[in-house]
Amino acid sequence: MSTKVLVPSGVLGLGFNEKALEKGLERNPDIICIDGGSTDSGPFYLGTGTTKYSEEICKQEWRVLMQARHRLNIPLMIGSCGTCGTNSMVDWMFKLTLEIAKELGQDLKIVRVYCERKKDALITALRSNAIKPLNPILSVNEEEIETFSNIVALAGAEVFQNALSQRADIVIVGRATDTAIISALPLLKKENNGASWHGAKIAECGAFCSTNPQSGVILLEVDKNGFTVEAMAEDAFCSPDSVSAHMLYENSNPFILYEPGGHLDVSDAQYQAINKRQVRVTGSKWIPNQEYTVKLEAAKLAGFQTVMLATIREKYYVDNVVRWTEKLKELGKEKVIANLSLNNCDFDIDVRIIGRDATLGNQEKSFSRDLREVGILVIITASTQKISTQIAAVLNPYLLHLPLQENTALPTFSFPFSPASIDKGELYEFALNHVEILNNPCEGFEFLVNKVRYA
Repeated sequence: MSTKVLVPSGVLGLGFNEKALEKGLERNPDIICIDGGSTDSGPFYLGTGTTKYSEEICKQEWRVLMQARHRLNIPLMIGSCGTCGTNSMVDWMFKLTLEIAKELGQDLKIVRVYCERKKDALITALRSNAIKPLNPILSVNEEEIETFSNIVALAGAEVFQNALSQRADIVIVGRATDTAIISALPLLKKENNGASWHGAKIAECGAFCSTNPQSGVILLEVDKNGFTVEAMAEDAFCSPDSVSAHMLYENSNPFILYEPGGHLDVSDAQYQAINKRQVRVTGSKWIPNQEYTVKLEAAKLAGFQTVMLATIREKYYVDNVVRWTEKLKELGKEKVIANLSLNNCDFDIDVRIIGRDATLGNQEKSFSRDLREVGILVIITASTQKISTQIAAVLNPYLLHLPLQENTALPTFSFPFSPASIDKGELYEFALNHVEILNNPCEGFEFLVNKVRYA
């Protein structure tokens, strides 16, 4: 006996190979599981409770998966709805599901799980010493919690199991760990604990564990001794190297993976190629914690931003671009303080040299000095959008004509678009790097059950 989990893609909205999905369905999986988001694109989406993915594409893909689920009469589950997993994104996903169900004429039992934490509940947990920091440590107090825009807890496997136990056709969960979505059913069916979590980690991003990551579809089969993973696309192959390497993905330790309730240890895992498509893994171990904890995420408003971009091709200025950007920042700050009556702490001007070391900055060790052209990206941050926009107006002429030496001809750079500045709007930052100790794995998560009939 075993439990088969079909994973169509690393995230809804990313796309998957429908022929590969069909091949996976022919293998009679017990469940279809897919992730809906992550923090990869920063705190803005959590701060605003919005998605970065196309609603139209998500609806198209979800429709295909709802048809697949209906055909086999198996559950379909998604976690971290709409990128950030806020309550608003659970509602958004529920709305799409109802629209599709009506279009397809389906009768469904849908379980929604909301994962947001209210501020007063978080303050109570903080007072009771149930909130613990992770590294790197961020301080948090009651006053700071009041400034948070959205707070979510990452659901563990037990939350999905609770929904499945209600015989749900479709489970829509807010923020969750990627692996919790996939491991839930194998764990519920008493498959090997270590294999359930390890297999879920390998399959979390779909075909990323294969030679063709963009093909999407992966079939995970978990049993009492281990798991087998196989890519469903014809041109996607799994090997011991491609499978074991995925423990490095988004993970600081290639042998340990921390999850709600414990951690996975793959130090003794053995990877064996069954053929060029399948890999068998045994020896993974699950180590439970004495306390059950869930990761917390929060975002808060940190200001408003305006961005500007100029390009430089003149060789002298390209060769001396670091000196020029330093002069731009110094002169810009002087002019802003003098003309807008602001203090140095009221705003920030960040200048990044695109094409040279914009990603790592001073930590870059291998950039080329033989540059022909560079872009100068200016990021202005202030307490209001009006101030940020005004600062951009002060900087505008210097970004276009600023000589390195006095009494020399003015250089001419270029703006690639007009107007030269773009108001980016709200800037959010992550505000929690903590876990919360729970009395039970479903504490604080809200479950709603709906039966809809469109057949």
